[in-house]
Amino acid sequence: MVACPVDRRGHQGAIRGRTVCPKRGARARDTRDRHHVPLSVGSGRMGRMSEQSLPADALPEYAERVLEVADLIPPGRVMTYGDVAEWLEEGGPRQVGRVMALYGGAVPWWRVVRADGVLLQGHELEALGHYRSEGTPLREAGRATEGHLPRVDMKRARWDGGERAEHHT
Repeated sequence: MVACPVDRRGHQGAIRGRTVCPKRGARARDTRDRHHVPLSVGSGRMGRMSEQSLPADALPEYAERVLEVADLIPPGRVMTYGDVAEWLEEGGPRQVGRVMALYGGAVPWWRVVRADGVLLQGHELEALGHYRSEGTPLREAGRATEGHLPRVDMKRARWDGGERAEHHT
C-alpha cells in the first residue's frame, strides 16, 4: 500500500486527505500529466547558489582558509580533514573534504588525509609517490587490504599545527 495522489498535480495529501491505494507496478505509472522540470544546478555538480554567483577566479572565503592550512603542513607530515576543520574552528571534515575536492589541486592535497590514513581513492599512486619523496611515515598494508597499498602512519605523520600562532591570522 502506498499513498495515492489526492489531486492531479501530484500532491500526496501530506496531512489531511491522504488516501491509501494498492502499490502499482513500476511500469504502471501514469506519466501523461507529468512534465520535465529543468534543474537549477547542472548534473553532477553540487554547490550553493552563492558559489555560482562568484567570479570565476574567486574562491569562497572558507575555501581560501582551508587551502592556506593545507599549504602550511610541512613535507612529510599530514593533517586529517577533521584536524583542518578543528584548526580553523569552523566547519567539519565533510566541508574540508568538499573544498579539497573542488579546489585542492593548487595545494599539496596529499597532506590532507582521512583519519584512518587510507590513501585518497583514485589518486593512490600519485599520493604514494609524494609520500615517499617527502619521507612521510607509512604503514605497510595487510594482506587483506585491497591492492596491498600502504597507509599513512597517523601516529608518526600527524601534524598538530604547532606553528599556528606564527602563521595564522
